[in-house]
Amino acid sequence: MEITEAQFHRIEHCLPQQRGNVSMTNLQVLSAILYVAEHGCKWRGLPKRFGNWHTIYTRMNRWSKSGVLDRVFQELQREQIVRIKIEAVSLDSTIVKVHPDGTGAFKKNGPRAIGKSRGGWTTKIHMVAADARTAITFALSPGEAGDAPMGRALLQHLGPIDEPLHLLMDKAYEGDETRQLALDLGFIPVVPPKSNRLEPWEYDREMCRRRNEVERLFRRLKGFRRVFSRFDKLDIMFLSFVHLALIVDGLRW
Repeated sequence: MEITEAQFHRIEHCLPQQRGNVSMTNLQVLSAILYVAEHGCKWRGLPKRFGNWHTIYTRMNRWSKSGVLDRVFQELQREQIVRIKIEAVSLDSTIVKVHPDGTGAFKKNGPRAIGKSRGGWTTKIHMVAADARTAITFALSPGEAGDAPMGRALLQHLGPIDEPLHLLMDKAYEGDETRQLALDLGFIPVVPPKSNRLEPWEYDREMCRRRNEVERLFRRLKGFRRVFSRFDKLDIMFLSFVHLALIVDGLRW
Protein backbone atom coordinates (compact mmCIF):
# COMPACT_ATOMS: atom_id res chain seq x y z
CA MET A 1 0.00 0.00 0.00
CA GLU A 2 1.36 3.39 -1.03
CA ILE A 3 0.28 7.03 -1.14
CA THR A 4 0.45 8.24 -4.73
CA GLU A 5 1.61 11.69 -5.83
CA ALA A 6 -1.97 12.62 -6.76
CA GLN A 7 -3.28 11.56 -3.34
CA PHE A 8 -0.47 13.40 -1.58
CA HIS A 9 -1.30 16.66 -3.38
CA ARG A 10 -4.79 16.53 -1.82
CA ILE A 11 -3.37 16.77 1.70
CA GLU A 12 0.01 18.44 1.12
CA HIS A 13 -1.26 21.84 2.27
CA CYS A 14 -2.21 20.39 5.69
CA LEU A 15 1.33 19.20 6.43
CA PRO A 16 4.07 21.40 7.94
CA GLN A 17 6.12 23.30 5.38
CA GLN A 18 9.63 21.91 5.15
CA ARG A 19 12.47 24.35 5.70
CA GLY A 20 16.24 24.13 5.76
CA ASN A 21 18.35 21.09 4.95
CA VAL A 22 15.73 18.34 5.22
CA SER A 23 16.80 14.94 3.97
CA MET A 24 13.31 13.40 3.66
CA THR A 25 10.19 14.87 2.08
CA ASN A 26 6.80 14.71 3.78
CA LEU A 27 5.66 12.14 1.20
CA GLN A 28 8.63 9.88 2.01
CA VAL A 29 7.90 10.17 5.73
CA LEU A 30 4.19 9.42 5.21
CA SER A 31 5.05 6.36 3.11
CA ALA A 32 7.36 5.05 5.85
CA ILE A 33 4.77 5.66 8.59
CA LEU A 34 2.15 3.91 6.45
CA TYR A 35 4.46 0.88 6.19
CA VAL A 36 4.71 0.72 9.99
CA ALA A 37 0.93 1.13 10.35
CA GLU A 38 0.12 -1.54 7.79
CA HIS A 39 2.70 -4.17 8.78
CA GLY A 40 2.90 -3.46 12.51
CA CYS A 41 6.70 -3.57 12.56
CA LYS A 42 8.85 -1.78 15.11
CA TRP A 43 10.34 1.55 14.08
CA ARG A 44 13.79 -0.04 14.10
CA GLY A 45 12.44 -2.72 11.75
CA LEU A 46 11.72 -0.28 8.91
CA PRO A 47 13.40 -1.40 5.66
CA LYS A 48 16.46 0.70 4.87
CA ARG A 49 14.89 1.95 1.64
CA PHE A 50 12.71 4.29 3.73
CA GLY A 51 15.72 6.02 5.29
CA ASN A 52 16.78 6.53 8.90
CA TRP A 53 14.11 5.06 11.20
CA HIS A 54 14.86 7.53 13.99
CA THR A 55 14.27 10.51 11.67
CA ILE A 56 10.89 9.04 10.68
CA TYR A 57 9.91 8.30 14.28
CA THR A 58 10.91 11.81 15.38
CA ARG A 59 8.81 13.38 12.61
CA MET A 60 5.83 11.16 13.54
CA ASN A 61 6.21 12.05 17.22
CA ARG A 62 6.34 15.76 16.38
CA TRP A 63 3.28 15.51 14.10
CA SER A 64 1.35 13.62 16.79
CA LYS A 65 2.00 16.26 19.44
CA SER A 66 1.05 19.12 17.11
CA GLY A 67 -2.10 17.41 15.76
CA VAL A 68 -0.97 17.32 12.12
CA LEU A 69 -2.69 14.05 11.18
CA ASP A 70 -5.82 15.14 13.05
CA ARG A 71 -6.02 18.22 10.81
CA VAL A 72 -5.52 16.11 7.67
CA PHE A 73 -8.30 13.77 8.81
CA GLN A 74 -10.68 16.68 9.42
CA GLU A 75 -9.91 18.13 5.97
CA LEU A 76 -10.71 14.84 4.21
CA GLN A 77 -13.75 14.35 6.42
CA ARG A 78 -15.21 17.67 5.26
CA GLU A 79 -14.67 16.61 1.62
CA GLN A 80 -16.40 13.27 2.17
CA ILE A 81 -19.38 14.71 4.06
CA VAL A 82 -19.97 17.19 1.21
CA ARG A 83 -19.72 14.35 -1.30
CA ILE A 84 -22.26 12.04 0.36
CA LYS A 85 -25.83 12.61 1.49
CA ILE A 86 -25.98 11.67 5.17
CA GLU A 87 -29.28 10.02 6.07
CA ALA A 88 -28.17 8.29 9.25
CA VAL A 89 -25.16 7.93 11.54
CA SER A 90 -24.08 4.89 13.55
CA LEU A 91 -22.62 4.78 17.05
CA ASP A 92 -20.55 1.80 18.15
CA SER A 93 -17.24 0.70 19.71
CA THR A 94 -14.58 -1.91 19.10
CA ILE A 95 -11.96 -3.44 21.38
CA VAL A 96 -8.23 -3.38 20.59
CA LYS A 97 -5.88 -5.74 22.41
CA VAL A 98 -2.82 -4.08 23.92
CA HIS A 99 0.54 -5.71 23.22
CA PRO A 100 2.86 -6.04 26.26
CA ASP A 101 5.08 -3.39 24.64
CA GLY A 102 2.19 -0.93 24.97
CA THR A 103 1.91 -1.15 28.77
CA GLY A 104 3.96 0.38 31.54
CA ALA A 105 3.96 4.09 30.68
CA PHE A 106 4.06 6.60 33.53
CA LYS A 107 0.85 8.63 33.94
CA LYS A 108 2.84 11.86 33.94
CA ASN A 109 3.94 11.19 30.34
CA GLY A 110 0.40 11.64 29.00
CA PRO A 111 -3.04 10.01 28.73
CA ARG A 112 -3.17 6.27 28.14
CA ALA A 113 -6.63 4.78 27.67
CA ILE A 114 -5.64 1.24 28.64
CA GLY A 115 -7.63 -0.88 31.04
CA LYS A 116 -7.96 -4.49 32.11
CA SER A 117 -11.09 -6.34 31.03
CA ARG A 118 -11.89 -10.02 30.70
CA GLY A 119 -9.78 -10.08 27.55
CA GLY A 120 -6.71 -8.69 29.31
CA TRP A 121 -5.23 -5.24 28.68
CA THR A 122 -7.40 -3.49 26.10
CA THR A 123 -8.37 -0.13 24.62
CA LYS A 124 -11.77 0.74 23.16
CA ILE A 125 -12.31 2.89 20.08
CA HIS A 126 -15.73 4.60 20.20
CA MET A 127 -16.92 6.03 16.89
CA VAL A 128 -19.75 7.86 15.17
CA ALA A 129 -19.74 7.03 11.45
CA ALA A 130 -21.79 8.33 8.52
CA ASP A 131 -21.21 5.20 6.43
CA ALA A 132 -18.75 2.36 5.92
CA ARG A 133 -16.01 4.78 4.80
CA THR A 134 -16.71 8.03 6.67
CA ALA A 135 -15.93 8.51 10.36
CA ILE A 136 -17.38 11.67 11.89
CA THR A 137 -15.70 11.54 15.29
CA PHE A 138 -14.07 9.00 17.58
CA ALA A 139 -12.47 8.72 21.01
CA LEU A 140 -10.54 6.22 23.13
CA SER A 141 -11.36 4.72 26.51
CA PRO A 142 -9.93 1.94 28.71
CA GLY A 143 -11.20 -1.48 27.70
CA GLU A 144 -13.39 -1.94 30.78
CA ALA A 145 -15.30 1.34 30.24
CA GLY A 146 -18.99 1.11 29.37
CA ASP A 147 -20.19 1.92 25.87
CA ALA A 148 -23.11 4.15 26.83
CA PRO A 149 -21.22 6.83 28.86
CA MET A 150 -18.59 7.24 26.13
CA GLY A 151 -21.31 7.22 23.49
CA ARG A 152 -23.04 10.11 25.25
CA ALA A 153 -19.73 11.98 25.45
CA LEU A 154 -19.28 11.63 21.68
CA LEU A 155 -22.82 12.85 21.02
CA GLN A 156 -22.28 15.86 23.30
CA HIS A 157 -19.05 16.58 21.43
CA LEU A 158 -21.02 16.65 18.16
CA GLY A 159 -23.63 18.97 19.68
CA PRO A 160 -27.12 19.79 18.32
CA ILE A 161 -27.76 19.11 14.62
CA ASP A 162 -29.69 21.29 12.18
CA GLU A 163 -31.83 18.58 10.57
CA PRO A 164 -33.10 15.34 12.16
CA LEU A 165 -30.89 12.31 11.52
CA HIS A 166 -31.39 8.67 12.42
CA LEU A 167 -28.91 7.53 15.06
CA LEU A 168 -28.32 3.77 14.76
CA MET A 169 -27.18 1.99 17.93
CA ASP A 170 -27.13 -1.49 19.41
CA LYS A 171 -28.59 -2.56 22.75
CA ALA A 172 -25.57 -1.28 24.69
CA TYR A 173 -26.97 2.24 24.12
CA GLU A 174 -30.68 1.58 24.74
CA GLY A 175 -30.71 3.22 28.18
CA ASP A 176 -33.14 6.08 28.83
CA GLU A 177 -30.37 8.62 29.39
CA THR A 178 -28.68 7.91 26.06
CA ARG A 179 -31.91 7.94 24.06
CA GLN A 180 -33.09 11.15 25.72
CA LEU A 181 -29.77 12.88 24.97
CA ALA A 182 -30.07 11.79 21.32
CA LEU A 183 -33.56 13.29 21.13
CA ASP A 184 -32.43 16.52 22.80
CA LEU A 185 -29.67 16.93 20.20
CA GLY A 186 -32.08 16.40 17.30
CA PHE A 187 -31.36 12.75 16.45
CA ILE A 188 -33.95 10.04 15.90
CA PRO A 189 -32.67 7.09 17.98
CA VAL A 190 -33.00 3.72 16.27
CA VAL A 191 -32.11 1.10 18.87
CA PRO A 192 -33.68 -2.27 19.75
CA PRO A 193 -34.93 -2.58 23.35
CA LYS A 194 -33.53 -5.21 25.67
CA SER A 195 -35.65 -8.30 26.24
CA ASN A 196 -36.28 -7.38 29.90
CA ARG A 197 -37.86 -4.01 29.05
CA LEU A 198 -41.32 -3.78 30.64
CA GLU A 199 -42.49 -1.41 27.94
CA PRO A 200 -40.49 -2.19 24.78
CA TRP A 201 -40.78 0.22 21.85
CA GLU A 202 -41.08 -0.22 18.12
CA TYR A 203 -38.10 0.73 15.97
CA ASP A 204 -37.23 0.84 12.28
CA ARG A 205 -35.76 -2.62 11.73
CA GLU A 206 -34.86 -1.93 8.11
CA MET A 207 -32.92 1.21 9.06
CA CYS A 208 -31.26 -0.60 11.97
CA ARG A 209 -29.65 -3.06 9.54
CA ARG A 210 -27.46 -0.22 8.30
CA ARG A 211 -25.63 -0.32 11.63
CA ASN A 212 -23.28 -2.81 9.98
CA GLU A 213 -21.65 0.15 8.19
CA VAL A 214 -19.71 1.26 11.27
CA GLU A 215 -18.68 -2.36 11.88
CA ARG A 216 -17.36 -2.55 8.32
CA LEU A 217 -15.42 0.65 8.93
CA PHE A 218 -13.87 -0.89 12.06
CA ARG A 219 -12.97 -3.95 9.99
CA ARG A 220 -11.17 -1.77 7.45
CA LEU A 221 -9.28 0.07 10.18
CA LYS A 222 -8.15 -3.20 11.71
CA GLY A 223 -6.54 -4.13 8.41
CA PHE A 224 -3.73 -1.92 9.74
CA ARG A 225 -1.80 -3.97 12.27
CA ARG A 226 -0.94 -0.89 14.36
CA VAL A 227 -4.68 -0.40 14.87
CA PHE A 228 -5.58 -4.09 15.19
CA SER A 229 -3.12 -4.34 18.10
CA ARG A 230 -1.98 -1.45 20.25
CA PHE A 231 1.80 -1.23 20.59
CA ASP A 232 1.89 2.42 21.70
CA LYS A 233 2.11 3.32 25.37
CA LEU A 234 0.51 6.78 25.01
CA ASP A 235 -2.81 7.68 23.41
CA ILE A 236 -1.32 10.48 21.33
CA MET A 237 0.70 8.07 19.17
CA PHE A 238 -2.02 5.41 18.90
CA LEU A 239 -4.54 8.10 17.87
CA SER A 240 -2.18 9.15 15.10
CA PHE A 241 -2.19 5.64 13.66
CA VAL A 242 -6.01 5.59 13.76
CA HIS A 243 -6.04 8.98 12.03
CA LEU A 244 -3.58 7.70 9.41
CA ALA A 245 -5.73 4.64 8.70
CA LEU A 246 -8.79 6.87 8.21
CA ILE A 247 -6.77 9.25 6.02
CA VAL A 248 -5.51 6.46 3.74
CA ASP A 249 -9.03 5.08 3.45
CA GLY A 250 -10.36 8.55 2.62
CA LEU A 251 -7.70 9.13 -0.05
CA ARG A 252 -8.97 6.13 -2.01
CA TRP A 253 -12.18 8.00 -2.88
